[in-house]
Amino acid sequence: MSYSNLMSIQEQEEQHKTPSEESRHSVFAGKRALVVGGSGGIGRWLSKILAERGASVFIQGAHESKVAGLVEEIKRAGGTAEGCAHDIESASEFCAFLEGYGDFDIVISAYGPFLQKPLTQYSPQDWEHLVGHNLALPGALASLFLPGMLHRNFGRFLFFGGTRTDALLTYKTNAAYASAKAGLNVLVKSLAAEGRDRNVASLLVCPGLVDSEYLDTAAREVLCAKAPGGKLIPARTVAETALNLLDADPCAASGAIVSLDSGFSPS
Repeated sequence: MSYSNLMSIQEQEEQHKTPSEESRHSVFAGKRALVVGGSGGIGRWLSKILAERGASVFIQGAHESKVAGLVEEIKRAGGTAEGCAHDIESASEFCAFLEGYGDFDIVISAYGPFLQKPLTQYSPQDWEHLVGHNLALPGALASLFLPGMLHRNFGRFLFFGGTRTDALLTYKTNAAYASAKAGLNVLVKSLAAEGRDRNVASLLVCPGLVDSEYLDTAAREVLCAKAPGGKLIPARTVAETALNLLDADPCAASGAIVSLDSGFSPS
């Protein structure tokens, strides 16, 4: 059999894998996952892929109908999921709320409010809100669930930065948001160092211009005009790439800061 024929067969088998077959090869199988912001956008695909790979997924979202609909969709596909609609007031409030739902082996925050205005116009409340939800919340989740992961010798953290916040840059209209997101670089690398001997890995992904159901026609046209090649990145592509990096033992990507932005650079 030729090498080309062998590759063709392997590709065909890959396309026809069932969720149960895929889960047998995943480190996520049998694990319990929390996806904050898991009912829409990139978070929705993260929830679905984790379930396909055998994880039991707990989905947090803001809208009850979206959370319930996704939980039902995952269950119909043979996966395991539960969820709740909960508005996050603060990092401390949300962590106190989560304590009633037990421990998690995989913790993902695909949530973070965005605010665009000149630096001179940010109020103290703006700073508290943006830093609290974009940096303090992931940090609090890490502190809450890291001890259990270290005890069980397994854990995965996945957080999302902003576009181009993998580096220290200047921002004219979203300095507070970018400052908070840039702080995640330190958090993820610190988690990687803390968990390296206990199979606890962490990853920060900085997406570019992503297409999702949250964009209306006008917003999509504006972003497409800025995007490399005029194409937005599918939310599913970002989710799959991020999970593929974490779905390994040992996890070579632990502590990595990964830009998934198609080479985006504003003019």
